[in-house]
Amino acid sequence: MEFAEKELQQEIGGYTGRLLRDNFGKGPESVFVSIGYTFITIYLRKFITPSEKILMEQDQVMDVQQIRDKLMKSIVPEFKAYLELVTKRKIREVYYDWGLHNKSGVIVCVSREPFTTKESIVEDFIGKDAFNQEIIDISKQAEKAPEEIYSCELNPRTIVNVRNGILVRIEKELIRLGNEELLKRVKRNLEKNFLHNSSHFHTILGREVVDSFVDWDFELDKSIIVFITVPIKQGDVMDRN
Repeated sequence: MEFAEKELQQEIGGYTGRLLRDNFGKGPESVFVSIGYTFITIYLRKFITPSEKILMEQDQVMDVQQIRDKLMKSIVPEFKAYLELVTKRKIREVYYDWGLHNKSGVIVCVSREPFTTKESIVEDFIGKDAFNQEIIDISKQAEKAPEEIYSCELNPRTIVNVRNGILVRIEKELIRLGNEELLKRVKRNLEKNFLHNSSHFHTILGREVVDSFVDWDFELDKSIIVFITVPIKQGDVMDRN
């Protein structure tokens, strides 16, 4: 069955909410799906279970993170199969991250073939060069400068950044020794601390950043960062359509 883009966004949003509710016991209150070129981003808001809330109040953030990671690993194959069914595209990569203190999260899917034409995204958005340089500077502080960097704006609120070639030798050795989960937790804490504490993004983009997320595919030596911002123009909605 073929879907128009708006219908596809609604279909994916509804399915994602149900899937998370069935596996976590509670789903997000709102789900915003953005589709552009080879990317699908799914932004989750007000997503926290009662048990997670108790753990958060006890400063057990790492425990919540670990539980979520284990649950997501178990549902990603089903999620990918569903997306491939409704989009008729091969899903190459799935990334996810949580803004636990904001009760938010994001899931990013990358396809082998475009979902839309390249004209549906904005590659030359305001402040792009300075934005990429800030990401490079943060990468240097956390590990090393990426060998490749790419950024685009899926809609007035969603910016996706892709970094390739960011792992240093000691990280590759940790992965080889089976310490992937530990490395991801350490890198997530480190990089998100840099992202959240940077005062430059607001100035560079000319708009407020309300959420930022980061995840890695260690096998591909690749990372995805997603920024959720307040649109420059008042009245913009999450979807461009």
